[in-house]
Amino acid sequence: MKPEQQISTSVLVIGTGGSGLRAAIELAEQGVDVLAVGKRPRHDAHTSLAAGGINAALGTMDEEDSWQQHAADTIKESYFLADPRTVQVVAQGAARGIEDLERYGMNFAREVDGRISQRFFGAHTFRRTAFAGDYTGLEIQRTLIKRAEQLQVPILDTVYITELLTAEGQIFGAYGFDVNHGTGYLIHADAVILAAGGHNRIWRRSSSRRDENTGDSFRLAVQAGARLRDPELVQFHPSGIIEPESDAGTLVSEAARGEGGILTNALGERFMARYDAKRMELSTRDRVALAAYTEIREGRGTENGGVWLDVSHLDREVIMKRLPRVYQTMMELQMLDITSQKMEIAPTAHYSMGGVWVDPLTHATEVPGLYAIGEASSGLHGANRLGGNSLIELLVFGRIVGQHAAQYSASLASQPRSAQAIAAARAHIAELLGSRGQENVRSLQRAIRDLMTEHAGVVRDEAGLLEGLAKLQAIEQRMANVGIHPDIAGYQDLAHAFDLQSSALAARATLEAALERRETRGCHNRSDYPAMDPALQVNLVWSPSTGITREPIPEVPAQIAELITEVSQEGKLVE
Repeated sequence: MKPEQQISTSVLVIGTGGSGLRAAIELAEQGVDVLAVGKRPRHDAHTSLAAGGINAALGTMDEEDSWQQHAADTIKESYFLADPRTVQVVAQGAARGIEDLERYGMNFAREVDGRISQRFFGAHTFRRTAFAGDYTGLEIQRTLIKRAEQLQVPILDTVYITELLTAEGQIFGAYGFDVNHGTGYLIHADAVILAAGGHNRIWRRSSSRRDENTGDSFRLAVQAGARLRDPELVQFHPSGIIEPESDAGTLVSEAARGEGGILTNALGERFMARYDAKRMELSTRDRVALAAYTEIREGRGTENGGVWLDVSHLDREVIMKRLPRVYQTMMELQMLDITSQKMEIAPTAHYSMGGVWVDPLTHATEVPGLYAIGEASSGLHGANRLGGNSLIELLVFGRIVGQHAAQYSASLASQPRSAQAIAAARAHIAELLGSRGQENVRSLQRAIRDLMTEHAGVVRDEAGLLEGLAKLQAIEQRMANVGIHPDIAGYQDLAHAFDLQSSALAARATLEAALERRETRGCHNRSDYPAMDPALQVNLVWSPSTGITREPIPEVPAQIAELITEVSQEGKLVE
């Protein structure tokens, strides 16, 4: 490694996507010293891929909408695994989140009279999803970057954090390295905010790109003493492209269905009539993904193992205005014109609904000084994320976590540090750099993706999960014999080695929790347990030292509960 740089700050934010930037902005606006670091350029953060929209009960289109109904829809579609306290915080704070974006200069789509436009997303009672074409996440990311630059928030785009540093069970910073030139970074901080995403890249077909969402947040938090909640609850988005193989899983926005897209199988049948005849293509993501999976598995899929999504019956002007990014993506990757041709799609691992255990109101972890937000955290989505909720979550809790991290930093009379923890972090990197084994890191990553796709995909069962754990154990043993070879292009091979460690931990947590959840609920389909089990209306909390514990979920407040209708299992086919 090159010579080490040492930096001190009040709050360190790990991750420069929407949640990390919003937290950093809040801290900077309060005059608190903050540093944000990320392993990829801020303009290319995962948030920029979020397409469809952002939820808030503004009532611009449907005046009868309310935060209570937003909360009710969220809890209903979580299959009652969401924490009602977290849901209420987000639903009540959503309008403020939109106001913040407007204050920062966000360009929302608007009606002719100037009102923010809002459209239906699947399973919403009212039109509450605001948007900017079909590139809402990209516009939010641009807006937050611009605001961070105005506030002169320091951002390091090429720093890979390998360890969180703790002393006496308390956070005192983090250690990492520059992925280009290998310089070590020792960062002292009163508090650390984890905003480094989820773990859906550990599946073979994923809407995430290479080297992102490999479970970094999970590994960092667990090694620091935190736990994970519901890691088995992963949302498979219904519409990921199949070809080219290098881009398999790239998302076709849910907006395509929201604007009137039609799903058909290879026989030309509009198959959603079999699974949710009332809502059809506007059904929940878990139902549509399971429907597509079932059609493919039962032999009614396309030759490439997919189904068709067709928007060609819509006016070209509507497509170009409402779905420009889908149009551009399909032209670039397949030279396919969606105004006249169908898209071939299949379910793709899309979103980690579980994550690091956090307090429902503050998003503090059980490790003093450590917070988690965005897809790294848990509590809002339960077993099925309501489309459009992820973007508003990062706005609401980015602000709240920034405030609490600032208060925590200010409350410290002193901060313990540990030379031993720093030495261990340095040694971990040195050990990997000295590895000259025969195992290829990329090959082992692919092996994890293969086993997770085969044994923990859209539909799971006991035998498959046990086989997956056996395969994972074999991979973990092979990981001890990896070879790391930095070259003139940089230290990406070292980064991949840490990605591999994160993926292995995330895979183990997911498989063990999926084994424990012996029921079918939302995104979690067990073919050997096809019904919901009332005894499993709990969160499963995992750590490598304690295994899995069951955590009860608080009662839903009456003003929200009275707006929730019964969750129907009609069309929820698992055979």
